[in-house]
Amino acid sequence: MNNAVAGFSKLTKEEKINWIANEYFSNPIEAIATIKQYWNNDAQLQQLHDEFIENTITNFYLPMGIAPNFLINDRYYSVPMVIEESSVVAAAAKSAKFWSTRGGFKATVLNTEKIGQVHFLFKGDSAKLESFFNTVKSSLIDSTESITKNMQKRGGGILGLELRDKTSALENYFQLHATFETKDSMGANFINSCLEQLAKTLKEEAQNYTDFNETEKNITVVMSILSNYVPNCIVRAEVSCRVEELAEKKIENPQEFAEKFVQAVSIAEIEPFRAVTHNKGIMNGVDAVVLATGNDFRAVEAGVHAYASRNGHYSSLSHAKIENGIFTFWMEIPLALGTVGGLTSLHPLVKMALEILGKPSAKELMQVVAVTGLAQNFAALRSLTTTGIQEGHMKMHLNNILNQFEANPEERKAILKHFEKNTVTHAAVVALIENLRK
Repeated sequence: MNNAVAGFSKLTKEEKINWIANEYFSNPIEAIATIKQYWNNDAQLQQLHDEFIENTITNFYLPMGIAPNFLINDRYYSVPMVIEESSVVAAAAKSAKFWSTRGGFKATVLNTEKIGQVHFLFKGDSAKLESFFNTVKSSLIDSTESITKNMQKRGGGILGLELRDKTSALENYFQLHATFETKDSMGANFINSCLEQLAKTLKEEAQNYTDFNETEKNITVVMSILSNYVPNCIVRAEVSCRVEELAEKKIENPQEFAEKFVQAVSIAEIEPFRAVTHNKGIMNGVDAVVLATGNDFRAVEAGVHAYASRNGHYSSLSHAKIENGIFTFWMEIPLALGTVGGLTSLHPLVKMALEILGKPSAKELMQVVAVTGLAQNFAALRSLTTTGIQEGHMKMHLNNILNQFEANPEERKAILKHFEKNTVTHAAVVALIENLRK
């Protein structure tokens, strides 16, 4: 029977581990050994990792790989990717190589505006609230000066501030809707600090506004928080070439391939069941680079999928067309990323990833991330419309199966040779292992 624990956060790291091991494992000694096996030998580095989150007991490793040969805006990049799914890095690298001989990827940052909101309740005359806001708007913005002055020196800060009446959807509900430019930082802490100051000043100014009655003066701030939906922080990535230039070993009829490819994208544009999986493939590439560079992949995921639903139904993020003999494949996605602050200056491998990318600005990182997502999508659609997705995926998955069954070098050699000409399935691999071990 598992029991509750009081004061877990106050226990030492050793005490936490001992409690977990004794509470949940039949062999506590083995459990403790597994937990400590993933500690870093460098005590200072381990302490750094321990302090990233709370109640740390160990490190959870994910592989970091490199997808080379990305030609983006006429510059080559080797892209670091952190992901556990087999075939993702290989697919990205294959797409990068394919397009490097066909003009490469083009990427453009269309906008970098970020959003934060003060959500509040106001019981009274909305026209009076509008008049009040217009009167105090400059004071609201001025009250954040101590927070924004350093950001302003870098060309950022508060871009705009609006009062939004949401009472048609929720009684007495209004917003201060603020837009921000945060330059090379993702800006979450900066935005939230500004919003909390705006909320404080809003309440203070309301108390002193003579046109409000006593009820109207008592504005209730519900919360002040940035939004991870950034529809005006957009990057476009695309590739294009003449249809005949699509020809390669597995694309013998480029016109047929291009038409089938466009049809596959069109299906994802109108069919949500397909669109979710289609966009998940894009996010395989996006998340892997976001994670490698110390950014918040959960925020990116939330914002991207909201963007995919912006027209009232969930749809493909990418698009394709054939016009005048030219095949074009492109995507526009919202990405709020940073290259300074947070883990970017703390995690050694994050710093290394950014070094590999040439110490990019936030805009450059947006371009790299979007291109990697588009490359991943191209690889998946090329497989789906030619050989099928499982052929390459299962060959990559073969190593995982061999590791699961602890295949020795001789077994690995025999199994890899067998599946050079045979279809990889989990059942087929297990059967062959069992046969070899008889």
